[in-house]
Amino acid sequence: MAGTGWGCLSPAAPASAPAGRWHSRQCRQTLLSLRRLEGSSCQYDAIEVYDGKYLGSPLLGKVCQNNHRVFKSSGYQMTILFRSDSSVTRRGFQAYYSSFPASSSTAEDYSCGGLLSSPSGTLQSPFYPRNYPNNANCVWEIEVKNNFLVTLTFRDVQMEGGRCLSDYVEVYDGPLYTSPLLGKFCSGYGRTYKSSSNLLTVRFYSNSRYTYRGFQADYYSTPADQNTMLSCLPDYMRAVVSRYYLQSQGYSPWKLSLNDPSCKPNITSEYVIFDIPYTRCGTVREGNNNTITYSNLIRGSSSGTVITRTRNLHLHIHCKMLQNTWAEIMYVAEDNFEVNETQYGRYDVNLTFYHSAYFSWPVYDSPYYVNINQDLFLEAYLHSSDSNLVLFVDTCVASPTPHNFTTMTYDIIRNGCVRDSTYATYYSPYNHVVRFKFNAFQFIHYGPSVYLQCELVVCRAYDYSSRCYQGCITRSKREASSGQERVTVVAGPIRLREGGTEKP
Repeated sequence: MAGTGWGCLSPAAPASAPAGRWHSRQCRQTLLSLRRLEGSSCQYDAIEVYDGKYLGSPLLGKVCQNNHRVFKSSGYQMTILFRSDSSVTRRGFQAYYSSFPASSSTAEDYSCGGLLSSPSGTLQSPFYPRNYPNNANCVWEIEVKNNFLVTLTFRDVQMEGGRCLSDYVEVYDGPLYTSPLLGKFCSGYGRTYKSSSNLLTVRFYSNSRYTYRGFQADYYSTPADQNTMLSCLPDYMRAVVSRYYLQSQGYSPWKLSLNDPSCKPNITSEYVIFDIPYTRCGTVREGNNNTITYSNLIRGSSSGTVITRTRNLHLHIHCKMLQNTWAEIMYVAEDNFEVNETQYGRYDVNLTFYHSAYFSWPVYDSPYYVNINQDLFLEAYLHSSDSNLVLFVDTCVASPTPHNFTTMTYDIIRNGCVRDSTYATYYSPYNHVVRFKFNAFQFIHYGPSVYLQCELVVCRAYDYSSRCYQGCITRSKREASSGQERVTVVAGPIRLREGGTEKP
């Protein structure tokens, strides 16, 4: 075969099919799969890829080897030239391409995943219904109100099939990896999953050469069984058991006790309520590299006075801290009747401005009016009765608006790495309190207000393998949003005084 052939990938093709075999269509990435061309120096047969509409555009690369090459255009057009001489012919080549939004400078410039806390909503793969990128690792946490369950239905799923080794979706009944895997799939539709708690995690991963439409799913919340309820609050666990439920199973509301029998419940006309401290009433604290667990046991006995054919009730209470997340579990053992209830909550962390480095006079004004370059003192405070927890400031980002911390931002500290030269830390007498400062500034071409969003991590004290003791960690933008849980707090606005003087 002799001659040349060329094609320009342009926005003339229909948007409903943004990826496939090589022909005219909007593109930002092309994958060339070379089956075989003549020679190894590209002297005889070759494929040339140009960054633009014409052959005179910048040359992205020239290939003729039996390998796989990926090219990314700087705009919405790409030209591919295939040439061969008249001497030797081989099988040729095959190319695939995928497109990305024109606002993205590269395929990796996207964000996905995060916390979904509305009672219902929708989640989908990046760029859906256009093709997803081939390097995605997105984690969504769907967290509804306590004592509600999550129902998740996948309306559309299209990705590379087979054994789901490269591209797939995983659904976890709770936090990522530490909870039961409800399903892993890469095709089909109408799949429905229901959580056993108020938290469900979805992970989307792609790492194949070929990309497809991806997925779209809807979720909604429904009330859980109200017979037993558990809340992990900052200072104690609250376990609530229905009196009607106890009596229907043959147990007396007045014969319930904890590990420490001296800690008594509050019995109302409808419920038996235990407020269980994390550090008293027989609560047991355990931990490993990823989890802190507080456990107690509610024991119950039959309401009979002489004999009983009902086994003793053992109601196990567990509050688990995974990074910054409480896993709240209540279940009945001893083979009587299994009751499993799991709830998840977030730590209560405050971020407060102070007037001085003594941290004795908090700022209550909103907005907080300051001068340019003025010292701004902040204290992050974790509300918890457990003194063996430590708080760590991982990231603080400033923005001129309170709802957008991705477009126009300024990093003060990122992944534990200080980015602002005025940032400094102060001594704190408590592990659960972090104090730091930076100097006031303003955004050019924006209004006088500045908002601060900080991500903080909670760990076990003296666990030197945890994030709190790792300090500065360099990671890519995509990896930073791939699901590590943190406490996010927004403070502000900080507003410059009109005619404010600069600090000397």
